Amino acid sequence: MRVTTRLADGLALLTAGLALTACGTGTTAAPDATAPPCRTGSLAWTLSLLDGDGTRTGAGRPDARLTAVNKGPGACVFAGYPGLEIHNGKAESVEGSGQGRPAPLALPVRASVTVDLRYTRRGTKGTDDSWCVRQGEASVRAPHDTRGAVVPVTDAHGKAAAIDACGETLAMAVPRRAPAGS
Repeated sequence: MRVTTRLADGLALLTAGLALTACGTGTTAAPDATAPPCRTGSLAWTLSLLDGDGTRTGAGRPDARLTAVNKGPGACVFAGYPGLEIHNGKAESVEGSGQGRPAPLALPVRASVTVDLRYTRRGTKGTDDSWCVRQGEASVRAPHDTRGAVVPVTDAHGKAAAIDACGETLAMAVPRRAPAGS
């Protein structure tokens, strides 16, 4: 990422490639200034529920994980939150939403990025179940891309599953590079 900063007195111009750290995510590799943005079509997506039986095992544990693997011909930069929508036909929908502005991540070929998801499940005490979506697939897109892709929802073992989320948003954690082999 190429960043240009003008100082307040207008006397200096600083241009540099930066290694960015945001939202407590730790140090990340500096994105290659020549690498293009990641595109939806060059990423292999998965949306996995983390507890196959639908019961939360811990208050701090995410409910699901969205993963994108770079299957493109070269490195790309994943800069921001991915788009995520789960629709009940043309009726209700639940969308992914993140806080802040995450650091861009360099994504070499075959490297992956993950985003943990938290949402309110149907039947949760105090939940209005009138705005719930139960689906076996979701629409995803890379940050800043206008084209989306449909991805099936799977359980923790890779079998077909359905996400059952209530409310208008799924909370997205800051995207992070996945450890090798995950």
